[in-house]
Amino acid sequence: MADAEPQGAAYEEEHVHTVYEQIASHFSATRYKPWPIIEKFLKELPDGAVGADVGCGNGKYLAVNPRVFMVASDRSTNLVKIAKQHQPHASIVADIMNLPHPRHSLDFAISIAVIHHISTPERRIEAVKAILELLRPPSASEPGSGGRALIYVWALEQKDSRRGWDEGNEQDVMVPWVMRAKKEKEAKKKKGQESQEAPKEGEQPPEQPQDKTFLRYYHLYRKGELEEIIEEAGGDTVEAGYDKDNWWAIVQRKS
Repeated sequence: MADAEPQGAAYEEEHVHTVYEQIASHFSATRYKPWPIIEKFLKELPDGAVGADVGCGNGKYLAVNPRVFMVASDRSTNLVKIAKQHQPHASIVADIMNLPHPRHSLDFAISIAVIHHISTPERRIEAVKAILELLRPPSASEPGSGGRALIYVWALEQKDSRRGWDEGNEQDVMVPWVMRAKKEKEAKKKKGQESQEAPKEGEQPPEQPQDKTFLRYYHLYRKGELEEIIEEAGGDTVEAGYDKDNWWAIVQRKS
């Protein structure tokens, strides 16, 4: 499957990256409250720990623990502009497949709702491997040492959610994001980007904006699948579970 890499990258560019670039401000407005398990992971880190938020979105997790330093990265330039507001942390534009951090150098990493946007099995393994490569390796003389990462992905098993997916459904899906025209118009008014003047006599009133629907690619993970790709990527699963229609895992590099 030699052509899987360029095909997968091109597919993600069209059905993930381009979409998030267009919906960034609207998406950010809905992402503001840290999830408890992620908050707990970050707050239990030792003071002075240095880590990465891979696929940071608007950077909402950067402010959770002021005693650690994080380098946040995302493919979306517009989301990184928002994340930069969370000082003193750093925010950069970077692809998960080509992260600029020195290898084996970080105490921790988080990657929340990112790897489910990767479109081929090979690339999903490479994405997890890229996260593991950031972490300090464990010491043979110190069990439990070394850097750890927390990864979240959407679950296939969501029968109790509004989406209703469950075992037996397709795992590769297109999920709509509806950008409400009314909310966008109100946001532009606040920023002064939309004229408040009434149309002059003889002029046609401007057309009313319409709602826009964007489709984003997701791979929904079945139970145990996240741990399987962690193993294939060269990692050990320290802890794993199900939370808010997501599978999550805390991982470290193999000794």
